[in-house]
Amino acid sequence: MSGLFDTLRRTARLMVGMPDYDAYLRHMAAHHPERPAMNRTQFFRDRQEARYGGKNGGRCC
Repeated sequence: MSGLFDTLRRTARLMVGMPDYDAYLRHMAAHHPERPAMNRTQFFRDRQEARYGGKNGGRCC
């Protein structure tokens, strides 16, 4: 039941434009282990800038 709840929570967050910080941490560990990960606040601000007019387009790869 917990797996279903987690999936529904992730889906709801994505529907309202709130990206998944845990997925970001997994991505950074797997693809960019030499780079420090942003904290939750930095990540949220970065995603907001990317969605609503940031300077870097919002993608690292």
